[in-house]
Amino acid sequence: MTMTLDSQQAAARSWFESLRDRICAAFEAIEREAGSDASFAYTPWNRDNDPEGKGGGGVQGLMKGRVFEKVGVNVSTVGGAFAPEFAKTIHGAGEENPSFFATGISLVAHMANPHAPAVHMNMRFLNTTKRWFGGGAAPTPPIPYAEDTDAFHARLKAACDVHGADYYERFKKWADDYFWIPHRQVHRGVGGIFYDHLDVEDDAGFDANFAFTRDVGEAFLDIFPRIVRARMATEASDEDRQRMLTFRGRYAEFNLVYDRGTLFGLKTGGNIDAILMSLPPVAVWE
Repeated sequence: MTMTLDSQQAAARSWFESLRDRICAAFEAIEREAGSDASFAYTPWNRDNDPEGKGGGGVQGLMKGRVFEKVGVNVSTVGGAFAPEFAKTIHGAGEENPSFFATGISLVAHMANPHAPAVHMNMRFLNTTKRWFGGGAAPTPPIPYAEDTDAFHARLKAACDVHGADYYERFKKWADDYFWIPHRQVHRGVGGIFYDHLDVEDDAGFDANFAFTRDVGEAFLDIFPRIVRARMATEASDEDRQRMLTFRGRYAEFNLVYDRGTLFGLKTGGNIDAILMSLPPVAVWE
């Protein structure tokens, strides 16, 4: 027995899976260019370990290579009911109707070279009593380069501008506000875009917000591999690596304390290994 999806849910799931496939192929190609034969290992899972998959599940993709020290690309499609207290915190949910459906992709890459930026990207289609898209992408370089940051933001802005004159500024500010570590009083990375609650009221609303989400995904797939190729062979000192490990500690703190996706996964019976794949393979706290 598996979940039954309507046309919107099936379309979103299918595209998230296709984006996963193309991203993984692009990352494996970079590994080949670096003389590595690393490839993604895929591990399927069912929500709540139900062998019949009534609550859905997903696939965790993980690769450890010469360029990508650790990169996870996960897709999931799950449904069920939120716990009553958690339901109160979710758009369109509540004690009266705590049911939900969610499908999406989540990616985190930690790079071997401190000069190549780590990155986070996710996109999702959620249904409660409301339907909406959310997502975003943000590089988190231990050693920032202004030209890389500018290129990443320019590509995201180009994707945003097709869909709304105010999208980039709105979603850039949302990312700046969201990716902030209050107890450290620092940002996690160099910003990006973050959006949520792009509500789907009808088929036209679905088409418009799905098209925007697809364009953000395509923008990420276009720009991030280019930045990696430009930096992956840059000579790095012991001091550079130490800087990266310290920075990774900040990254881990954000994801464990503040990240909404981590909390959502843990509260909805997700796969623990897939949820925590965002954590770096090695980090230090000084």
